[in-house]
Amino acid sequence: MLQFQYDPATNPLNNNDWSFPLFECIHIAMFAMSVGTIAIVDFRLLGLLFRKQTPAEVLKATSLWTLVGLIVVITSGMVIFTTDPLSYYYNWSFRYKMIALVVAIVFNYTIHRRVAMSNCTTAVNAMVAGVSLLLWISIVFAGIFYAFVEELPYAGGPPV
Repeated sequence: MLQFQYDPATNPLNNNDWSFPLFECIHIAMFAMSVGTIAIVDFRLLGLLFRKQTPAEVLKATSLWTLVGLIVVITSGMVIFTTDPLSYYYNWSFRYKMIALVVAIVFNYTIHRRVAMSNCTTAVNAMVAGVSLLLWISIVFAGIFYAFVEELPYAGGPPV
């Protein structure tokens, strides 16, 4: 039987005082940028910001920054994940964060984008913006809660 063994002590990010904090700072900063640009569009959909511009104009102005931020966030997150993959994998907060991230990205590039680019009613705009904000905020909180929740029990006992 093939067993996966991973020793976090062999990861270079765990053996250098500044590398993990650096990647964590990049991860958080780019997440703030991408979620911030999405929130700007959401606040426009709610009629709270940039009332002289259409939601489509705001979306076009922020879409490149959102995409760059998401690419860097996902890349830096994958690097951070390598520091202790089993700990991340067996943490329910991390699992929720990954599922919610996929849902939020799909929602952002389908429904959210379509509503922002069209002339929908105020109620539809508000509903889509609300769902978007709730998804992204829940991802932020899941990332914060990761450090405060217990790991799920390992299937078949702890890894060897």
